[in-house]
Amino acid sequence: MTVNSRPGSFSGDKAAAPMIDPFGRMVSYLRVSVTDRCDFRCTYCMAENMTFLPKKDLLTLEELERLCLAFIAKGVRKIRLTGGEPLVRKNIMHLVRALGARVKTGELEELTLTTNGSQLARFAAELADAGVRRINVSLDTLDPDKFREITRWGELSKVMEGIEAALAAGLKIKLNAVALKGFNDREIPAMIRWAHARGMDLTVIETMPMGEIDEDRTDQYLPLSELRSALEQEFTLVDNAFRTGGPARYVDVKETGGRLGFITPMTHNFCESCNRVRLTCTGTLYMCLGQNDAADLRAVLRASEDDADLFAAIDEAISRKPKGHDFVIDRARNRPAVARHMSVTGG
Repeated sequence: MTVNSRPGSFSGDKAAAPMIDPFGRMVSYLRVSVTDRCDFRCTYCMAENMTFLPKKDLLTLEELERLCLAFIAKGVRKIRLTGGEPLVRKNIMHLVRALGARVKTGELEELTLTTNGSQLARFAAELADAGVRRINVSLDTLDPDKFREITRWGELSKVMEGIEAALAAGLKIKLNAVALKGFNDREIPAMIRWAHARGMDLTVIETMPMGEIDEDRTDQYLPLSELRSALEQEFTLVDNAFRTGGPARYVDVKETGGRLGFITPMTHNFCESCNRVRLTCTGTLYMCLGQNDAADLRAVLRASEDDADLFAAIDEAISRKPKGHDFVIDRARNRPAVARHMSVTGG
């Protein structure tokens, strides 16, 4: 199958060979961080005074497209665009439209996006027109003052406006909330009711030890096993087999008729079924969110128009995909498990 008309287009058996890691897992899901920059400074994710990558180090949108097409040729069926905040990347819709076209031809099953919602009012209709059908919106509280506190720079009203625009455009929304002890844990029941009343799923996530921040993660960390026990005092939670391709495990909430997801990298690592790899905006491929081993695809990309070299580099990287990550949060080891921030790797 040929999926690109430029010189070095993807065709032949090598391109079509699926990516199978050393543990027999087929890699079919690519998360792409299109920028490490963000217009928020969430306290569990970033330091307030961040030093971002020089723009010269970033791949162009055309280079990101070429890499995405290479992964599609190698069997990726789902791509999620992340950041930082993907919608602050200049001309990002060029990439969204290019990949959305692959959804329309059937070469890609799904193109999704994770966003903080700040730019959604501007882009929601265009995202839907380009072929995006489902997005994740990060939202940790419904309280405007607490929202400003957790994001440092964010305005809840703009995110709410963006969510309404996305719903009006026909986009399916899943809200992601990081569960933070003493901050939003008691608010989760109200968030469940609010989201489900509007036809949105909600997923709660344990905070992850990635990058130096200004807070003590041992003070923030809330095991979701504890949160679930608390929620079961108020709701009837029924396990279900629904999956979106990511690490969330879902329950039906009987009282609301909606779905609630749990992402538990700390209390129950979800690595046994991992089908994902992550590509950064500099062309670095991380085979595991919680490990430092990586492959430099930018050098290969820029060295030659011959995609055979690119496919070989991807295959070599997949051969090193580890069995799982080793996240730990405790006071004896009050340092991030990996030095890079989540905004570099992509959520």
